[in-house]
Amino acid sequence: MQRLFDIVLSGLALLVLSPLLLPIALLLRLTGEGEVFFLQNRVGKGGRTFKLYKFATMLKNSPNLGTGTITTKNDPRILPMGHFLRKTKINELPQLLNILNGDMSIIGPRPQTQRCFDVFPTASQNAISRVRPGLSGIGSIIFRDEENLLHGQADSVQFYDNIIAPYKGALEEWYVTNQGLGTYLLCIGVTAWVVLFSQSNVVWRVFGSLPQPPGELAALVQWPGDR
Repeated sequence: MQRLFDIVLSGLALLVLSPLLLPIALLLRLTGEGEVFFLQNRVGKGGRTFKLYKFATMLKNSPNLGTGTITTKNDPRILPMGHFLRKTKINELPQLLNILNGDMSIIGPRPQTQRCFDVFPTASQNAISRVRPGLSGIGSIIFRDEENLLHGQADSVQFYDNIIAPYKGALEEWYVTNQGLGTYLLCIGVTAWVVLFSQSNVVWRVFGSLPQPPGELAALVQWPGDR
């Protein structure tokens, strides 16, 4: 049933959003490095890798520069249109093609690069590998402002590996345990809500059994405390 929803919703979204996506593709072609899409290997269901589509928002060689596959706020590798596309999450919309291809779902654990996947705890890796990765999901909603969370950290890579990754892994384990059509539809609704109201902490009210964030993250992810 979820796969059927994925096909129908992603197909409709591509049709409805085409008047927005086509001009963006043209502008990207005429600016920056002239690249429209950025294709990157990500870890998918069963641990196999697939090519994830994004609009090009960073220098083509960015994975080999600076902080590698981890992006921070005001990252100097971001192209002129990139800040807007990343802030609005429009850069993620080409992944609707990945959903149609069957590599992804609308909702699921966020597909990781191999480097980031490898720093997740083993239990999290095993859980994540059981399902299709998602365009959005619990981890994506709570860490929707990840670039800002990393901004200002003395060592953004260490902060991601030691603080963010273990908790993000726990969130994805929670999703796999609680997956179902109800969770799927609620995640779509919450995603739409936080896109419109970026400071909302509604996710904690809708999903009351989410694992508690560690002290270093509690305020950063707007955890409301014991409920």
